Amino acid sequence: MSFTRLFDLLPHCLEKFPKEDALAAKESGTWVRYSTNDYYENSVNLAYGLLKLGVKPSDKIGIIANNRPEWNFTDMACLMIGAIDIPIYPTISDHDLEFIIGDSEISYFFVSGKDLADKVRRCSGKNTALKNIYCFNKVEGGRHWSEVLESGKTNADPEKLKAIKSAIQPNDLATILYTSGTSGNPKGVMLSHANLISQLLAVKHLMPVDHRHRALSFLPLNHVYERMLTYNYFACGTSIYYAESMDTISANLQEVKPHIFTSVPRLLEKTYDRIVAKGSELTGLKKKLFFWALELGLRYEMDGKNGTWYEIQLKLARKLIFVKWKEALGGELITTVSGGAALQDRLARVFWAANIPVLQGYGLTETSPVVAVNYLAPGCNRFGTVGPLLDGVQVKIAEDGEILVKGPNIMLGYYKNPAATSEAITDGWFHTGDIGMLEDGKFLKITDRKKEIFKTSGGKYITPSMIENKLRESPFVEQAMVIGENQKFASALIVPSFSYLKDFCRKQNINYTTNAEMIGNETVKIRIKEVIENMNKTLAQYETIKRFELIPREWIIDEGELTPKLNLKRKVILTNFKASVDKIYGSDVL
Repeated sequence: MSFTRLFDLLPHCLEKFPKEDALAAKESGTWVRYSTNDYYENSVNLAYGLLKLGVKPSDKIGIIANNRPEWNFTDMACLMIGAIDIPIYPTISDHDLEFIIGDSEISYFFVSGKDLADKVRRCSGKNTALKNIYCFNKVEGGRHWSEVLESGKTNADPEKLKAIKSAIQPNDLATILYTSGTSGNPKGVMLSHANLISQLLAVKHLMPVDHRHRALSFLPLNHVYERMLTYNYFACGTSIYYAESMDTISANLQEVKPHIFTSVPRLLEKTYDRIVAKGSELTGLKKKLFFWALELGLRYEMDGKNGTWYEIQLKLARKLIFVKWKEALGGELITTVSGGAALQDRLARVFWAANIPVLQGYGLTETSPVVAVNYLAPGCNRFGTVGPLLDGVQVKIAEDGEILVKGPNIMLGYYKNPAATSEAITDGWFHTGDIGMLEDGKFLKITDRKKEIFKTSGGKYITPSMIENKLRESPFVEQAMVIGENQKFASALIVPSFSYLKDFCRKQNINYTTNAEMIGNETVKIRIKEVIENMNKTLAQYETIKRFELIPREWIIDEGELTPKLNLKRKVILTNFKASVDKIYGSDVL
């Protein structure tokens, strides 16, 4: 890999990995493939079109769209003319979008379609910097992105583009990614070309795919995790197929038959729950075999550590049961990479047993993002950890247990926020806000978020995420939040898995009416209490959940209760469900 700036990927891949399906997406129900040359030509012509519009280096361009090839073209066009692209979650709240538009002074937006165009107009307010909005979909009365593309074709200026590209240095700002966080206004993370390319160079020998393989992409491209891996796929010559939506992933897996995809633990949890639910519907010998294989998988250890007899049984289980799991994911999967949150240890084990290696990694937007990741080489994956550190990345554990990171992947800083930058970076060390440790001096283990650990009135520290993960191991529990700061004991707000609860009620001959009514049903409450009591046996006495309240609906992004990465916004949930908290502790908890 001989490139130093992100747009250098285009000539690199054109020379090394020319192919007919560099990018692919469904249009009107048909897979449309874009060759490496299409990627190059569309990006260059769009760059010419942006120059014709008067876009200059350091101007800001917003992108709010689903994963699609046009996203890549726009990104590369911005990068090669020195414009700073600002990718934003399509699900962003009006409040946060209004802040970002004002803070960054975006001059042009590229969006999926009418709804997002209307949202941008609604949130732009008096922002005079915004000149126009272009849609990737055809919108009646709206501007289409092809206008800029066609303008570029007729107004090509190769010498000007060459001069601009030559002036762009590796350490120049490439993109600003606004992190939603769990409180306050978003912060604009400034990443350079060098930040992201350092990641490509550090993981190139870890990638189990190359130009012969296909990736399915469905995590949002505006998030640095999927974006960095997309650059990585392209650098390796791996074809990228974009899923139509989160609802069509199962069908798209069968169509694309990917060799790799990235995921977050919540999606893997739901996949596991669906598989177990189907297994529960089996009868007789088939059902016994299914749960025999499942139990075997939950005991899986790396490198044959369970012994010869276990390996013989596992081989049989893979042939009889687990092969169907892999077929459900397309049948050709080499690995999936999980990030964004902690992956339950039992899930990692059972997927590995099913010959579906899940590689857990760790990072933040501010670290471009990967700090550490497990990979397929022998001795380089350990359950319960996020793997070895990337080459060139340093980690040290502060006295209070916080993980500090230094390396070429550390952001340039927060946009227009020197105070937050100084607070986050000390002597080159970025403060992650996560608590962790290094096992055997090699494997990084995350134990909690520094700001989420709380202390009871008895002086005992509680690690909520650890307990929440244990609660979610039960099929009855969809979401959970442990509370109890400055209180005598820990408690939990629990959102049941209502689909599972319906099945439970049917088996118990309970007439299922509404979610709100069912969480008040005494049989349901007793069953959830049993889940908690069983989990409490695995905890220290001071950690145990003494009381709980069931919540009648899922926590969602639209209500501000989850970040786009599906992390809990604890203060918002405490406010929105104050009545439930008051039932546990009284009215003085907030």
